Amino acid sequence: MPGGPVTVTPLDAAHLRARLVDAVLAAAAAVPDGAHLRVAVDGAPATGPGALADALVEPLRAAGRPVLRVRAGDFLRPASVRLEHGPHDPDALLDDHLDARALEREVLTPLGPGGTGRHLPSLWDAARDRATRAPYRDAPPGAVLLLDGTFLLGRWLELDLVVHLAVRPATLARRTPPEEAWTLPAHARYAQETDPEAVADLVVRVDDPRRPALVEPADG
Repeated sequence: MPGGPVTVTPLDAAHLRARLVDAVLAAAAAVPDGAHLRVAVDGAPATGPGALADALVEPLRAAGRPVLRVRAGDFLRPASVRLEHGPHDPDALLDDHLDARALEREVLTPLGPGGTGRHLPSLWDAARDRATRAPYRDAPPGAVLLLDGTFLLGRWLELDLVVHLAVRPATLARRTPPEEAWTLPAHARYAQETDPEAVADLVVRVDDPRRPALVEPADG
């Protein structure tokens, strides 16, 4: 989040969703008629970025905005690249898993200013380690892209609005399954090197998922 005073507002899930929908609609209204808006929800898997992105789909559609739902997890590199240093390497998780250039080329650039709108909803099935062979789709005018993922910031991705789900390190360690504890150094490095709370447009603190707190510029 750009520097300056902020407001921190505790909310329940329904009111948080409504506030985020309002923020997306305001951002969409600021772009030229018919242009697309590229929104990302970034956060550790334990914070549920995918669930939050899913929760925004229907309210945005009800407000008259077409919605495109894309998951960064469908744009991972092949296992030969991701797992070159083994299946539990935190540095490789941060640096090598996401195919950021493919995500940019196949989704973000086509949905950006002057883009054709013709995008690929998924590229790689990581579980089967093969291409999804998904067909290209044409985005309707004024569509909102909802992209969820982990470690999305600091990659020079062309995004118009970023929501980051933030938790304290101790909270993340407690909510991460034991078999995934090896990922924690990657999250610590991401926080130190990228500082997503400073980079994101909106921050939602979810140390208590029952009572999230929205952090936004004081003049927002």
